[in-house]
Amino acid sequence: MTKEQLHQKLNSGRLSKVQIDGLVAELEQHPELVGHLLQEVFEEDKGDTFNASWTFDHLMRKKLPYLLPFLQPFVDGLETLRSQSCIRPMAHVCELLTIAYFKKKDPAFQKNISDENLEQLVTVCFDWLIGQNKVAAKVFAMTSLSHLGEKFDWVHPELKMVLEQTISSGTAGYKNRAKKTLDRLKALRH
Repeated sequence: MTKEQLHQKLNSGRLSKVQIDGLVAELEQHPELVGHLLQEVFEEDKGDTFNASWTFDHLMRKKLPYLLPFLQPFVDGLETLRSQSCIRPMAHVCELLTIAYFKKKDPAFQKNISDENLEQLVTVCFDWLIGQNKVAAKVFAMTSLSHLGEKFDWVHPELKMVLEQTISSGTAGYKNRAKKTLDRLKALRH
């Protein structure tokens, strides 16, 4: 597959789950196209489609290490996202990254993700958590922040405060993840 073919497939109308899965299978064989796919995500954020971001999320679920060569443009681009259809899958990728770095302690991620990258993730995740975003993005952000707080001492107290202030007005899904996150934060203090 070429970058032109990738562009054409992503921009040929709304893709079904089966089509996304097929595209992901092709991209697994072409890691060199991940940078182009990422560019498509940031381009589509200006429009009203989400094929690229959905494809990116599904590819990262299978091949997260493919992100490492493109980590800086990924992290730099997160704060520019405005479309909920793009923020949600990118927030999920952030959650996958923080799990790989902190929970799984994957050496490839610990070696290639700088403290500056992690600080950028903290900023964007707090923005998503406290901003006018849909629940899924907030849930992924709070999980990422609970991991990022293992590196940055100030994050957990801020996260706890935000969750305690917002849990009562959240949806069932938000309340569930917020409670689990607060329980995790409490357990980490002991």
